[in-house]
Amino acid sequence: MSRRRRGMMSEELKTELAKELGFYETVERDGWGGIRAQDAGNMVKRAIQLAEQAARKSPL
Repeated sequence: MSRRRRGMMSEELKTELAKELGFYETVERDGWGGIRAQDAGNMVKRAIQLAEQAARKSPL
């Protein structure tokens, strides 16, 4: 039985982060599979930072 993992980040967020981090040209040319593991890791780190910032601003 094969399961396909669904991404947690929207395409819009991934695109925004790739542009911010400077590797969007690679994504355009080669797709998401063409990025380096280091770039993917940096993208996840930045997404976590943004989520933490949003959580701090959000009233309980």
